[in-house]
Amino acid sequence: MKKGFLLLLFTIFILSGNITTAQELPKRDEVLKTMISVNDYFMKKHADYTTPSFYGRIRPSNIWTRGVYYEGLLSLYSIYPREDYYKYTWDWASFHKWGMRNGNTTRNADDHCCGQAYIDMYRICPESPEMIRNIKASIDMVVNTPQVDDWWWIDAIQMAMPIFAKLGVMFDDQKYYDKMWDMYEYTRNQYAGGLYNAKEGLWWRDHDFVPPYKEPNGKNCYWSRGNGWVYGALVRVMDEIPETEKHYKDYLNDFLAMSKALKDCQREDGFWDVSLHDSTNFGGKETTGTSLFVYGMAWGVRKGILDPKEYLPVLTKAWEAMVQDAVHPNGFLGFVQGTGKEPKDGQPVTYTSVPDFEDYGVGCFLLAGTEVYKLK
Repeated sequence: MKKGFLLLLFTIFILSGNITTAQELPKRDEVLKTMISVNDYFMKKHADYTTPSFYGRIRPSNIWTRGVYYEGLLSLYSIYPREDYYKYTWDWASFHKWGMRNGNTTRNADDHCCGQAYIDMYRICPESPEMIRNIKASIDMVVNTPQVDDWWWIDAIQMAMPIFAKLGVMFDDQKYYDKMWDMYEYTRNQYAGGLYNAKEGLWWRDHDFVPPYKEPNGKNCYWSRGNGWVYGALVRVMDEIPETEKHYKDYLNDFLAMSKALKDCQREDGFWDVSLHDSTNFGGKETTGTSLFVYGMAWGVRKGILDPKEYLPVLTKAWEAMVQDAVHPNGFLGFVQGTGKEPKDGQPVTYTSVPDFEDYGVGCFLLAGTEVYKLK
């Protein structure tokens, strides 16, 4: 009798725990509604996808900022296949002739970023090899030459690395995986002494920020969005390559170390500061880094890589904070830091401030929301 009673209590406890976990998840219809609102605002404001930007100099609309946006839009399309999302992407890619701003001979990761959307569009509807011919030619050129030092700033890891993974899967060719690792490993361990600090599980943005550089509070400078780019790239790579690939565990170990480091420096309000270890250096809410961290953690929980008891409270708190504090009633996304590479850039970052480029912030938010939506 006593054993039966204890078993009943244990069962109630387990079930209660499951209910509590379920209640921690944002409502899926609300997540989707928010993403639609944010994206509709952007698509309405930027209905002409051909328009170049004029900040400092003229840049075509297939630059990295727009490439990141389309990564997010295609993620939203994967769970909510609205026809105008597809057409908006198709028309943009077709306008640019499925090419990069500096042609097929570019080695610049920012130029390559648009290729992620081109490949994903080809996967949805492989109408013509022309859709991926240019990005494949450019990446093949990188693969077939000896240089491995192209990714000298950590943003580049997100802009280009997933393309190597996608091509490796598409063509079942190890050479893409090998080159991807060689370039990642060089940035991680060799360039400027290595931009990854394994002791703290975070990355310096580029050679300007490795020690002896310090933040005003004396700690290392870890820029939020820069670390978000790496974190997101690891997700996008591991989501593509087989777990048997020889460096999968290396990427996984970095992802796990970053997850712990990021969890430990979340703000009380759910956001992350632009300077992860110094809240006094332009501290405050910031949406892009926060979105990328939510994206990675939600994916990690969904895949069974991260412990939901440990990470669900972190990512749900961050998601709800963005929805409540950053998303305007009309869909405009606030607290987005403008382009740059450190805390002082793109300031002030406020609820109403409009960054120099709005597109990548929306893209990051859509990536996050799609993964939150997929959680069960």
